[in-house]
Amino acid sequence: MIGYIVRRFFQSIFVIACVLFIVFFLFHLEGAQALARSIDATPRASQSELDQIIKIYGFNKPIWIQMWILFVQYCHLDFGRSSMANQNASTLIATALPRSLLLIGMSTLFAILVAIPLGVYQVVRRNRPDDYVATGLAFILYAAPDYVIGVVLILIFSEHWHIFAPTILPTESIWQIATSWKQMTLPMLTLSSTTVAAFSRYMRSSMMDSLAEDYIRTARAKGAGRMRVLFRHAFRNALLPMITLLGLSLPAIAGGAVLTETVFNYPGMGLLVYTSAMNNDVQVVVATTVVATLLTVVGSLLADILYAVVDPRIRYRVA
Repeated sequence: MIGYIVRRFFQSIFVIACVLFIVFFLFHLEGAQALARSIDATPRASQSELDQIIKIYGFNKPIWIQMWILFVQYCHLDFGRSSMANQNASTLIATALPRSLLLIGMSTLFAILVAIPLGVYQVVRRNRPDDYVATGLAFILYAAPDYVIGVVLILIFSEHWHIFAPTILPTESIWQIATSWKQMTLPMLTLSSTTVAAFSRYMRSSMMDSLAEDYIRTARAKGAGRMRVLFRHAFRNALLPMITLLGLSLPAIAGGAVLTETVFNYPGMGLLVYTSAMNNDVQVVVATTVVATLLTVVGSLLADILYAVVDPRIRYRVA
């Protein structure tokens, strides 16, 4: 168990190091662009002014020292200053990150609570009309982009029926957002739609695989009833792969949050990334990339560890 966790930990460190390596060159490129803009704006700029820009971005130091300085700054949560908001990037992230975690957490929980029973129901009713309808709807939701689903929900439930709010006020606190079902319902449904479709199909497939195992035939031969076989034996084993699926789905869920937050003007990390990219605020884009990578890697690592705890066989199957 310890060896498995150590292997996964060092794999996560390697991924984070690769991302920081890429981020360093993005930062380096941003500094080069700033230097080029200064030269273009002031063709007769003095050498001292150019030297000042070079000193700010650390171009006068060796590459490995520049990388180390950037790494130390990030360890101290110093991501530079936003040119758009004239604030520290860490301050903007500290405000937006809890809101994104709230949206992602509620959407994922909702998706799990809907997808798992739906997948089991499809197994019970397999090859019947309602199973085909659920399968077709899942394929449509899985194929549709998040922003299309969001716009459709706004047109139906906000513009036509006036049930939910089409956008979220950026001035409200995280508690006000969390307790306002009129504001949270549509973003949550939009972000969870693709996850519900994927999880329900995966749960159905996993249940079907479990029902084909030898231990299921043994349970039936011993006289176990249909519901007992379904929920006591097949269901418990079918849940194990869902843990891994949840960990692997975190990057896709986080990516969908960018589009969802942009559509609903949700004041989270996704909207921050979009507005920063549109305004060429490289510092904030780089900072959000680092934070999103850390969260994704940590989430995947926790999912792997939880899977190893639930199913001890994984410790011996994974090299």
